[in-house]
Amino acid sequence: MQGHAGCHTAAVSTDPSGLRERKKARTRAGLQRHALRLFRDRGYAETTVDDIAAAAEVSRSTFFRYFAGKEAAVLYDDVDPLMAQAFAETPPGTPLLAGLRHALRTAFERLPAEKRELEEVRMELARTVPEIRAALRDAFTVGEIADQVAVGVGRDGDDLEVLLFAGVVAGARLAAQELVRRVPGRSYIEALDSVLARLQDGVPLADHPIDATAPDRPDPGASPAVRTGGSA
Repeated sequence: MQGHAGCHTAAVSTDPSGLRERKKARTRAGLQRHALRLFRDRGYAETTVDDIAAAAEVSRSTFFRYFAGKEAAVLYDDVDPLMAQAFAETPPGTPLLAGLRHALRTAFERLPAEKRELEEVRMELARTVPEIRAALRDAFTVGEIADQVAVGVGRDGDDLEVLLFAGVVAGARLAAQELVRRVPGRSYIEALDSVLARLQDGVPLADHPIDATAPDRPDPGASPAVRTGGSA
């Protein structure tokens, strides 16, 4: 994706393969939009592929040309390229975590209102539908994050600090998901931004002393059966 609207317009308009790819992308995005609307209004389990195809006014076979099934329609992510573009626009010298927050906010601010709303629906499905949650966990690994971070900081993906930072980002996403689960109606994007903002001040509780008087703290001298509530 180009950094400025309108770049290379003439080249794209005269390239048949480019036009075909753009048309495919629009069709794929449209199918996902109809799918997410139905999942929001009817529920994921209650919505069928035939329902999605009918809403999009395409055939069932057309749907399967773009997605292997309902799960794939949720997993399709066309926002990540916008975040990558926003990250590339971040001024050199910007601290990495601040750059990630900038990319996140900028990408979502550029989305139309309904697209932002449907991204929240997509994230909710990722939290509540087991097969989607598992697929995202497998797709969004610390290693993949590390590879992206390595490019941004000019280091190797095997660098310990790169891997640690990637682990922090992965953990931030999990923390944001848990915040939203505990506070229904809260925006996932706002939750993630608040988590990343907190991390800019350092890892929470990293230097906090362990409280030996905490009421639920187990007695280190007790037997395992006593500590776990079991019988001898």
